[in-house]
Amino acid sequence: MRLDARERLIVALDLPTLKAAEDMVSRLGDSVNFYKIGYQLAFAGGLPFAAGLIAAGKQVFLDLKLHDIGNTVQKGVESVANIGATFLTVHAYPQTMKAAVAGRQGSRLRILAVTVLTSYDDTDLAAAGYDMSVGELAAARAGQARDTGVDGLVCAAEEAANLRGIAGLGMVLVTPGIRPAGSATGDQKRIMTPGRAIEAGADYLVVGRPVLEARDPQATADAIVAEIEQATSA
Repeated sequence: MRLDARERLIVALDLPTLKAAEDMVSRLGDSVNFYKIGYQLAFAGGLPFAAGLIAAGKQVFLDLKLHDIGNTVQKGVESVANIGATFLTVHAYPQTMKAAVAGRQGSRLRILAVTVLTSYDDTDLAAAGYDMSVGELAAARAGQARDTGVDGLVCAAEEAANLRGIAGLGMVLVTPGIRPAGSATGDQKRIMTPGRAIEAGADYLVVGRPVLEARDPQATADAIVAEIEQATSA
């Protein structure tokens, strides 16, 4: 199924309060249909807010990156499934992924496995005790996610082409670290422009600060959608 360009943009509501999130959603209007809620907003009342967005016809990506013993993950996923979210992230450890897949059974919730955080590079992995590169670890975890029945991967855009070959067409690839040309990189180390990310094989693009901090967030979102449309039409 071919996705509409506007469906492929996920705006990250990385904001400190519900009021700020409500104001941003209002400013973005019909330009954005898909929102990501992470730790910051989730712990500030973001889960009931997510339910409200879903009731209003929006899609929600709950970026909670679950990782715990299997039973805890499974029960947590069962609770999230009742909210009606589209995506939920878990860390790409085999036991965690298996539990998450079991927890989402019978619902429309799709589990995304986080391969390697986009703020990490090879030096960060070495400091964490991994004796492999970012690309090698992402590829290994992608294969495990595919074999476990996970619905998609969260990965840096630069890894999308390689991971698509591992994951196949049945899994979605969601890429954070998206920065329109001229945007500040912030704390991200593995970034890419929207058009190049789509060309690399990404299905969904997660954009936060470039939209949230723009003078005109709606115009910025529209420009990203236009770039996605151009990339998919090429």
